[in-house]
Formats: sequence, structure tokens, C-alpha cells
Amino acid sequence: MACTTNAFSLSLSSKLTTNLSSDSNPKLNKHLFVTLRASGSGELNLGRLVLSRPGQLSRRVCANATQVMDQSVGEKSSAAPTIVDVDLGNRSYPIYIGSGLLDQHELLQKHVHGKKVLVVTNTTIAPLYLDKVVDALTRGNPNVSVENVILPDGEKYKNMETLMKVFDKAIESRLDRRCTFVALGGGVIGDMCGFAAASFLRGVNFIQIPTTVMAQVDSSVGGKTGINHPLGKNLIGAFYQPQCVLVDTDTLDTLPDRELASGLAEVIKYGLIRDAEFFEWQEKNMEKLMARDPDAFAYAIKRSCENKAEVVSLDEKESGLRATLNLGHTFGHAIETGLGYGEWLHGEAVAAGTVMAVDMSYRLGWIDSSIVKRVNDILVRAKLPTAPPETLTMEMFKSVMAVDKKVADGLLRLILLKGPLGNCVFTGEYDRKALDDTLAAFCKS
Repeated sequence: MACTTNAFSLSLSSKLTTNLSSDSNPKLNKHLFVTLRASGSGELNLGRLVLSRPGQLSRRVCANATQVMDQSVGEKSSAAPTIVDVDLGNRSYPIYIGSGLLDQHELLQKHVHGKKVLVVTNTTIAPLYLDKVVDALTRGNPNVSVENVILPDGEKYKNMETLMKVFDKAIESRLDRRCTFVALGGGVIGDMCGFAAASFLRGVNFIQIPTTVMAQVDSSVGGKTGINHPLGKNLIGAFYQPQCVLVDTDTLDTLPDRELASGLAEVIKYGLIRDAEFFEWQEKNMEKLMARDPDAFAYAIKRSCENKAEVVSLDEKESGLRATLNLGHTFGHAIETGLGYGEWLHGEAVAAGTVMAVDMSYRLGWIDSSIVKRVNDILVRAKLPTAPPETLTMEMFKSVMAVDKKVADGLLRLILLKGPLGNCVFTGEYDRKALDDTLAAFCKS
């Protein structure tokens, strides 16, 4: 795909290099083109990523990548965790991935710098893992005291009223600036705990312990934190990075089937926007993922985190490139807001939103029909919805999408697929009729 003026172009081979022209400004770009190409050998190696910009030093993104073209699922991992590094200079941090990591107390303890810890969790997760986390934080470490706050479970509680319960507990416990907040739960807990950590005393350390697929492959990585507003999802928040992310894959054993499927929507997303070989791996291994095969899930989590770590390291504050991680989210957030938070899980809404984004991409002539079919097929196999609820209207979609975070100067920018599988654009320049036609195809009025 050609690179036009004022546009990014990423080309991926056995070594990935991104060049930004001297006049490139991601905050001003109308287009963002992301192109990933495998090398001639058919191997995809993301082990080193170099960002070159005039007047700045290059940065390496060390994501402990493996070759995606190896379609087999390997042997069970050893006790040592897989580590994916998010390279953000002095705010870099590791993502630990593996089985039984909550029993390795030294992993958590080395990221706790003060003497007081506040574990933020919910009514569903607390009975399952709170005691284990407290033990991991305090075993052989008597100088650390641990408090906890247990919030109600559900997207509908991701609001200011619930957030204040975290602040109340922190203040009552007389936590200081050297304290550490620990998010134990899914994406809602991670987002709220992170936002509380970013705000309390103007910023304290925090750790992510995600317990859902959605959180493990996406929301716990990258520092997006926040709460919902009745008029729009995630409109209030901050970019605030954790000290580490600890992904104990054993926590998926207690995850309901619906939650597990919801998280797979984000896994599928990575393949569509930037990693075609990963998407092909998913097509071959979806039944293993649905059956909770531990090796398949370990690989899916690892590969997803590698993809997100690379993007976040290049564009932490979502000035351009990082926005591509939101494929299907503009439509999906409208579904969540229109229905009422919690009626559909986030991944369910993103799945339907992805189908709508793909449909619009096809109407624009940017992808061929085979991609449309492959997206629909894999979502059906993952037991995810492929259309929004019939109760939502075109006007509702347009109203909610008008306040989406990706609106700039009144222009709604969307992430759409363009070109071969694994390529996408982030743009506000598209035929408005294609958007109207997509909404009309999926809505009654």
C-alpha cells in the first residue's frame, strides 16, 4: 500500500522499521495506514521494532516475539513466566504470562515499593482469588499491610459513584504516596483501579492482575483507565501505566463461557488489523480456545500482548497508530451505550461492531468478500454476535457515535479494513453514504 502525504506507513518483514517523515504529525493526520507484510520466507518476527524520527533516538520494542507461522501449540510452559515488555522509557513495565503465577509471590512483591497496598476487586472475584493475592503480597514480607475494597460486579457500576468507594477506602486507610493499588479482576476493575491510582494523591503506583480473557489480552495493557458517563463509554479517564501486569492463566478456569467468548473478540481484532498470520492461527485453533486448551490460550494471550505492546510503545497516548486497536469499537460502544451498560458484554458489542466496520469497508470497495466471510465465520465459531440488537436505530447510532473519543473537529474517524487481511486505516475521509448504508443494513430505521 502506498504511503501518502501526512500518513504513517508500517511495513513488517523479519525486521520491522517505521519511518515518519519530518512533516508527519500524528495529531494532525487524517489517515493512518497500517500495512503488515511477511518476509519472503513466510516468517513473521516482531522481536525488534525500530521507530526512526528526525532528531530523535530510535527505540526498540522488545516483545519476546515468536514466529507466528508455527501453527502448532507448544508444550505446556514451565513455572517461569513468559515476559512481554512494554517499552515506554522510564515507565516501561513487564507483562508476566503463565500458569500458577499467583503462587510466585516474588513476582508481585518486587513491584511493591511502599508498605501499604490496596487491593481493588469485586464481589465475584474476591471469594476466588483475594486471599491468594493477599498471601502473595505478604508471604515472607511482614512489613507490608494489605487493605481491600470489594466493589459490585458489572459494567453498569463503572461510574463515579463506585469510584468514590475506592477513594474512601484509601483515605480511611491513610494510604500515602508510596502505596500501591492492585487491580484484581476484569476490565471494569482494571479501568477503575487504574483511574483511582492516577488520581489519588495525584498518582500512586498500581499493578494489574487481570482475571478475564478481555483484560488479559487487551484492557490491562497500555495504561488506558477510566469510567463511563451516561452519554458515552470511557469518556472520563487518564492514560496511566501500571508497574506490571501479572496474567495467571489459571484464573480462566473460573471464567464463565460467555465472558470467555467475549474476550476472544479482542484476540480476533489483532489478527484483522495487523497480524494476518495470527488470524490464520485462530482459524485453525478456535475450537481449542473455546475448549479452554491451556496451551492455545497461553499462546493467544502472549501474541495479543505482543501486538498491543508494540503499538503502545509507538503511540502511548493514541495520537494515531494506537487508535487502530479500536476496530469495531465505535459501533460497539454505541451498542453498549444504547442498550445500557452491562446488557451486552464489551466483547459482544465489539464483535457486532467489527462486523459493521467490515461491512462498511466492503461497501467502500476496500476489501474483498472473502474477508467479510472469514470475519463472520470466525465470530460465529467463537459464539459471538454478528449483528447489533434489533431495537437500536440509525439515529441512536449516529447520536452516540457523535460523541465518540475519535471525533476530531466534528469529524467522525473510523478504523476500517483496507487491502489484504492484516491491514487497516484510521480515517475520517470516507463516503458518508457507505456509513449510512451500513447502519441501514443493520438497523430497522
